[in-house]
Amino acid sequence: MQKKTKLFKVMGLACSMAATILCMAPQAAQAAYPEKPITIVIPFAAGGAADTLGRLLAEKIGQKVKQPVIVENKPGAGTLIASQHVANAKPDGYTLLLAASSLGTIPSINKDARYDPVESFVPITQVASVVHVISVNPEVPVKNVKELIAYLKQNKGKVSYASLGTGSSTQLEAEMFKSMADVDMQDIPYKGSAPALTDLISGRVQVMFDAWASTGPYAKAGKVKVLAVTTDKPSPSIPDMPTISEAVPGFSAMPWLGLVAPKGTSPAVVEIIYKAVHESVQQEEVKDRFRTLGLDVIGSDPATFGDFIRKDVQTWGEVIRKAHITVNP
Repeated sequence: MQKKTKLFKVMGLACSMAATILCMAPQAAQAAYPEKPITIVIPFAAGGAADTLGRLLAEKIGQKVKQPVIVENKPGAGTLIASQHVANAKPDGYTLLLAASSLGTIPSINKDARYDPVESFVPITQVASVVHVISVNPEVPVKNVKELIAYLKQNKGKVSYASLGTGSSTQLEAEMFKSMADVDMQDIPYKGSAPALTDLISGRVQVMFDAWASTGPYAKAGKVKVLAVTTDKPSPSIPDMPTISEAVPGFSAMPWLGLVAPKGTSPAVVEIIYKAVHESVQQEEVKDRFRTLGLDVIGSDPATFGDFIRKDVQTWGEVIRKAHITVNP
């Protein structure tokens, strides 16, 4: 009887040890992340500011996690192709998306998006904001946003703004401005900043919302007149520039770039990538590089970024519905 009791005790101890080992196994596997190269999918072609940022992030993350980080460019359909690709990727932390503001706006514009900007992804960090400004042709007789509003009211139906097409941040910012300032402008779409700025300089269009990185050189040369930044607070990149919100209370438009992962990616993995990015973007050399790209460093934590995305989706969804913007007429 004593032998049986001892046998049961030994068997019980063995089962307990086995259960402990099984419970520890996932933790050990998780602790080993990353065990292989990580891929950051960029929804833009090589060579632009977002691509440059993505490659800088890949380098810095790789140094922190001791694994190569590969950049994969998947441009097309206004970032839709890349977003769908990552939404459907395995949630193991090895496929990340350098998302842009369009991650949240495309589903409101395109009924065929086939992803939800909140439910299909796990937020990691908002890496940076893209500094945007409102500019006018130098011949437009205004010196600030308040005077521009008065000018637009006096010339209703006579003023055009340049945008980069349906659903672009340039169009959405202009439509938000129209609504909040109660003014009217006609949208003239272009296939890129260069031709749009050419027509702004020539006077074919009178107003444009665009990135400071594109507009800045022309403003410094006196070819366009920059009136304000679109954020509700001054930009560290151009701290002396007024904000639109000084003339239009509540106006705030912050195009952004951030890292997200497929839904189901573990919090532990998210935290590893977040810490690697957060530590990297605090380096002065990284901040300086961001500024040359027309970007302001953010580096928010996953929870804060998630809240920001939800609010951003709601804000732009309302603008899109009010302006009847769609690619599915």
